[in-house]
Amino acid sequence: MAVLSDTFRTLRPLRRALRQVADAYGLPLEVRARLVLSISGVADHELRAGRTVRLGSACQPGSKGQPTLLSVSLVSPASRSPLPLAGLPLAAQAVCDTTATWHVPVPEGAEPPPGARTPRVVRESENEELEQELRASLARVDAFAAEHRVLKHELAETNSGVLALYIQLEERDEQLRQAHGRMLQEMENALRPPPLVVDGLELAVHYEPASTHDPTGGDLYDWFHLPDGTVHITVVDALGHGITSTRSALNVTHAVRTLALDGHPLTAIVKRADEILMPLDSDLLATVLLARLNPATGELRLANGSHPPALLVRADGRADFLNVRGRGIGYPLAGSDKVLQTRMEPGDLLLLYTDGLTESRRDPIEGEARLIDSARKRSRDPTASLPGAIAGDMRTVVLHSDDTLALVVRMGRPGN
Repeated sequence: MAVLSDTFRTLRPLRRALRQVADAYGLPLEVRARLVLSISGVADHELRAGRTVRLGSACQPGSKGQPTLLSVSLVSPASRSPLPLAGLPLAAQAVCDTTATWHVPVPEGAEPPPGARTPRVVRESENEELEQELRASLARVDAFAAEHRVLKHELAETNSGVLALYIQLEERDEQLRQAHGRMLQEMENALRPPPLVVDGLELAVHYEPASTHDPTGGDLYDWFHLPDGTVHITVVDALGHGITSTRSALNVTHAVRTLALDGHPLTAIVKRADEILMPLDSDLLATVLLARLNPATGELRLANGSHPPALLVRADGRADFLNVRGRGIGYPLAGSDKVLQTRMEPGDLLLLYTDGLTESRRDPIEGEARLIDSARKRSRDPTASLPGAIAGDMRTVVLHSDDTLALVVRMGRPGN
């Protein structure tokens, strides 16, 4: 149903006609303002160019739940270029270069009955109409601002709740990590042999895991008396970290202890342990250092399977690494090539360790030099605190984090 068709040469009557149509169909003031501003902007471009424009409107009844649409068309018959439709407050559809159409939903129950002419509405002055539209727009802006404040407040509360929950989760996670670490530390301590009391010897050990949250590792030691009174010491470094490497190291220490107590010669123990363990765990890879010390005579014997050499610091300050060639368990041709023999005198200090002590700065040669300096400097410290103090000197800078074990034996006089 066509409800409006007229030609305009100025903006004022065009805007009056547009408001007449908008009010007749009960369009909200905000929608009316957008429609008037959009069509007036396009028409003004054409009128300033000296061209007349024609305004037409029609009502398109809705169907299948769709709303009724008011279609308003602006035609500039003499236009030589497409109408300027970009950036309008109410988007338009370009029918052709000379015609643009706006489709506006009509509020339910506001459209005139079929066949009715557009009712004439008593018009206010244009200033009053503009004020009405401005008030409606401001009310809409105020509503958006109020809604924005509510949403901002809700978002702040949500963020605060999420942050609090995140902090709680972090605290809980830290508690779980600490509990997990304590449990593993207790298990690790339970696997280590009890302190060994030997007349004429002082022994002490220090262990430091690569991570405080994962206190188990492949660095393990064992010490025990042999039937002849000799003290046997085993130091193992199994490949890897965590419980799996602890199990591997424990298997090695148990195998070595069994072989030693069965009377196997020191030179054969590394090879024999490899032969026993490889069928049970073909992935096992471990270095091992074996020491036998007679407390009465000071006689010291060492066998080695790919492990860092023991350090012997004499009472007069001389320090030497006791190198013994050999290959560890899981290595090709496992076994110690020979047994090194020497003698410890009263006041001498023997240091057995794993590579985490000397390779914390990724340079084992530099680490061995620093180890000699630290052991000499600390040689008169109390035995109980000595391994921890040496580890502290060696790990002031850690470029490579690894499990660390340091074990010291100080030779005294029998009965002291």
